[in-house]
Amino acid sequence: MPEHVVNRVVDALNARNKAVKGSRILILGLAYKPNVDDERESPSYVLMDLLNERGAKVEYYDPYIPAIKQTREHSHWAGKKSVLWNREVIETFDVVLIATNHACVNYQEVADWSQRIVDTRNAMASVKVAPGKVWKA
Repeated sequence: MPEHVVNRVVDALNARNKAVKGSRILILGLAYKPNVDDERESPSYVLMDLLNERGAKVEYYDPYIPAIKQTREHSHWAGKKSVLWNREVIETFDVVLIATNHACVNYQEVADWSQRIVDTRNAMASVKVAPGKVWKA
């Protein structure tokens, strides 16, 4: 599944004539399930690793996890902080990858502020968004 998601990110970038290498990718949701602060065994770490290996500049936003704690499996991410949630920050990313669909996230803002969205959780299904902006994964 993680490779499929990364391939969808590649597709979304290629549609704008961009490569993964050097692109800015925002992982939306680090927790392993919605509305919790537990990121242990989260697939988001695998996605971050795969995208990072391909040369992407990876950041994350999770209102429940302001900074990544030390873990055995993903110690290289320890100390990384969640980005701020505002238009100026979110607009700087080439792709927003929705990995965890927290209820407190304003998905209309995601639609309005993002250049491209790869949605692994069908979070954008009921949101008004420009055609061609959302890539389902």
